[in-house]
Amino acid sequence: MSKSRKIDMVILGLLAHENLTGYDIKKRIDSSISFFWKGSFGSIYPSLSAMEQEGLVCKVSDAPEKQGREKIWYEITDAGREALIMWLQETKATNDLKYETLLKIFFGGVADTSVTLATIEEFERETRETLQIFWLYKANLERVLDNRDHVCYYLTVTFGIETYESYLRWCEKAKALLKKYE
Repeated sequence: MSKSRKIDMVILGLLAHENLTGYDIKKRIDSSISFFWKGSFGSIYPSLSAMEQEGLVCKVSDAPEKQGREKIWYEITDAGREALIMWLQETKATNDLKYETLLKIFFGGVADTSVTLATIEEFERETRETLQIFWLYKANLERVLDNRDHVCYYLTVTFGIETYESYLRWCEKAKALLKKYE
């Protein structure tokens, strides 16, 4: 593979489980890994095209739909599976965090304390909502831990739970500290 794009690995990982259309890939990203990885149609389709040229995926046509449109399905090739496995074997990973919330808090001294408190409260609200989703995923996955893939999914969900519970503890401490400056 000429250039290791992480979106390529996301796509290959999803295709390792089932053939998908570009639209289905986006739906899978949004429904399963968007809590820690994002993907847009603007990155998915160019990546699929490049990986097809590299022989990592191939198109599989489907019968025309009712409107006469043909769905284009993609499947991982042996070379694609090998590239995915090679990437998985690289134990060093980039774990960049970009939180606009923290950026706003970092520069929050410029505005009134109430502005920073509102930013933290919104982050806290979103964190609680996401945590509820994680708990639902965890409960569902606990019923199917006899499958190694499900165990791996479970590990990412429990990481999310631990992380988001930590975020909530931080929010409480941050609000208490900032309230001294109201």
